[in-house]
Amino acid sequence: MKTLTKEMQAAITPQQAFDLLKKGNERFINNLKANRNLLQQVNETSEGQHPFAVILSCIDSRTSAELLFDQGLGDIFSIRIAGNILNDDIIGSMEFACKLAGAKIIVVLGHTKCGAIKGACDHAKLGSLTTLLDKIKPAIECEKTIKENRNSSNSEFVEKVSELNVKLTVDAITERSPILKDMIQNGSVSLVGGMYDVGSGLVTFYDDEASGINTTIEQEESLLK
Repeated sequence: MKTLTKEMQAAITPQQAFDLLKKGNERFINNLKANRNLLQQVNETSEGQHPFAVILSCIDSRTSAELLFDQGLGDIFSIRIAGNILNDDIIGSMEFACKLAGAKIIVVLGHTKCGAIKGACDHAKLGSLTTLLDKIKPAIECEKTIKENRNSSNSEFVEKVSELNVKLTVDAITERSPILKDMIQNGSVSLVGGMYDVGSGLVTFYDDEASGINTTIEQEESLLK
């Protein structure tokens, strides 16, 4: 795999960025890593970076975006925080990544069996963690289908809250950032949510929720081969 240059980044469309991530995850779950020289990429990115994607994911040790999407140095901006929640600093980081640094897609990535989601479902209280978990409460409140055992002991409830948390975060990005909303509406950036299965390694994207992606067109060949 080639190291991304400014010209290569500029040529990638939001749809192609989406396809690059999908194909990377396919390689990951099939244990087929792309051939890349990381030390060479260290040298080639030493004077600048041109990532094609920005990914908001959880701090969970099993969910490194670079690994599960089989990406190299300089390919993605990785934002990690417990529960893949949103705050002003994260929105600002996304605005930098897309408006100033040229990223073409924003992914909000949740994962199964998330400890932060479980903690929020149990109304856990612990120092500053309490404030973080409070940001997951809207997803808990939006989950109306399960009436009993609405806590971490109910795995179905936890996974439903995890999915809602991702989708609410996707919506909040355009609600809270006029800059990103404008870029998504004009087609220069796409926005999509997804869920990583810690048991299988598979990322399932919520294509029907995607903004700025034409999911009906045929996938194009990777620009990086």
